[in-house]
Parts: sequence; structure tokens; C-alpha cells
Amino acid sequence: MTTIGFYDTKSYDRTFFESAARAELVQWRFHEFHLSTETAATASGAQAVCVFVNDRLDRPCLEALQRGGVRLIALRCAGFNNVDLVAAQALGLVVTRVPAYSPHAVAEHALGLLLTLNRKIHRAYNRVREHNFSLDGLVGFDICGKTVGVVGTGKIGRITAQIYRGFEAKVTAYDPVPLPDWAEARGVNYTDLDTVLATSDILTLHLPLTPDTHHLLNERTLARLKPGAFIINTSRGKLIDTTALISHLKSGHLGGVALDVYEEEEGIFFEDHSSQVLQDDELNLLLSFPNVLITSHQAFLTHEALGEIARVTTENILKLGSGQPFLPTTILTPVAVP
Repeated sequence: MTTIGFYDTKSYDRTFFESAARAELVQWRFHEFHLSTETAATASGAQAVCVFVNDRLDRPCLEALQRGGVRLIALRCAGFNNVDLVAAQALGLVVTRVPAYSPHAVAEHALGLLLTLNRKIHRAYNRVREHNFSLDGLVGFDICGKTVGVVGTGKIGRITAQIYRGFEAKVTAYDPVPLPDWAEARGVNYTDLDTVLATSDILTLHLPLTPDTHHLLNERTLARLKPGAFIINTSRGKLIDTTALISHLKSGHLGGVALDVYEEEEGIFFEDHSSQVLQDDELNLLLSFPNVLITSHQAFLTHEALGEIARVTTENILKLGSGQPFLPTTILTPVAVP
């Protein structure tokens, strides 16, 4: 039997992971707290740990895990910027992730954010519940005929582009590694990033967080955006410089912003803070803008995605116990390409 320390556990995690493997094969140790250097001792005796985006696996944490007998770090997500891969390799720890669980889930949520923000559905919902049926202030725009800029055309970005084409929008795209055959078949036009920024009515981000993409949208690049443009980010919070974003919202340069991720979401997202004073001043300010919509990193949260996350993660854990090779597309190394 393989013992797994499972961190940052939510109710839906238990439901899907307990169903993914027979109880006689896997012993889950579910913890609601995050994994860090301070909590790594709780993994002692486990052969693997299963972690999420806000667990912090730096070198001291990894060293403590290794001393406790851990051999596998199983990320139940696609992102891995919270793991020191160089240290993991040096310590002989295998790191796996779930590179693609449901690209449709994230792409559909991104579009849902735009539809909600543009047509003021969230505001209309609250009004009607108070028996206010006025339409003042609820004017939106047609997506049909607008230019949508897709930055990043991996699986999620491509599905997003295809959905917008279904709305009869013009789609331009930027990616360091373009896919011309796909673009031609789908009616998508690749161009440079400056052109995407300057011509997009809607800009949607679908790329990983790397040193090159950190603060991709900053004071300088935000200024290049078409006046009145909408920004949608369901990828990584640190793709956007929050201070610069707020500046362009306050100036009226941006038409609207919808975020499922936030630059400093660690310790805030996935938790209930409704009885506390939120200490993040920039997040408080963003929440006060009428043309900003924020969800709490829930784009992945569908039955299909959760089932795939549990299946892939558990399969790698079972392979650890049986000595079989790990799923090849899931293994991370310091030179892994997202």
C-alpha cells in the first residue's frame, strides 16, 4: 500500500480522489493546511505527497520531505512554479503534474466571465432579486464582429479561439510557437504581440507563468491596448502587474477586466474570509470597481476536470507503488517546457 500526504484538501478533493483508487492500494492522509517547510514533517512515513498551487515546495521543504521518506511530488494541477525543480532533481525526488485535465473547462469559464461582465449579468441578477427591473447601466456589446486577441495557443487557448469564432468574432493570436495549420483551418490570424494588443477589443490570456511572461501586461504593454478593451485572465495571476492594471482602470483606459486568478492570491483564494477584514488593499480596490469581475480560481472546477485530475495523479501514485514507469507527459524536470 502507498501512503500519500494530501495537502490543502477541499471536500471535492476527497470525493474524487477517494473514488480514483481502491482503498487497499492507497492510504490517503488528508490535511487541510498547506505543505511548506513548517508542515513538511507531517509527511513523514509517506511515499508521496499530493499538492496544489498554494503549497510551497522550496529546497528546505523538499529536503525535509526526502528525509521523511517521500519519493514522489504529485501536483494535482498544471502549474509548477511553486516547486523548486532543480532542488527536487538534486534530491532524487520525482515531480509529476496533470498537464491537461479539461481545457474546455477553463476556456468555457473564460468566455463565461466575459459574457457576465459585458452583459452585466451579475448586476442584473442582484437587481432582480430586489425587484428592481430597471435596465439602466446594463448596456453591453455584441461579440460578433469584435476582434478577440488570444495570447497563448496551447490547448486552452486554441479552444478559446474556436469558441469565439463560433460567435463570429475576428480572432488574432500571438504565441512564440505558432500553429499555422490549425490557424488556417479555424480562421485565426497569427500576428505579433504589439498588434494583438493594439487591435483587440477583447484580450484573453492563456499561457504559463515563466520568467518571460511574468508581468506580460505591465504599465508599458497595457498602454498599448485599444481604449475600452476588455481583459480576461484565467491563466496565472502574475501575468498581470496589478498596480499597473489598477492605474489603467482608474484612468478609464480599460473597458473591463475579468480575473479568475490574482497576482497575490496565495492565502486568499480557495479560503473563506467572509468574517474577516481582507488585508490586501489592491484586491479590495479591484473588487470595488464596477467593471471588474473576479472569481476565485475556479475555472478548472468541473466534474470532468476533477475526475481527470484525480485519475492522472492517482495513476502516477500507483505506478510509484508498483515500480512501473510514470506517465511520460506528466514528469517535470528543471528544463521542462510548459
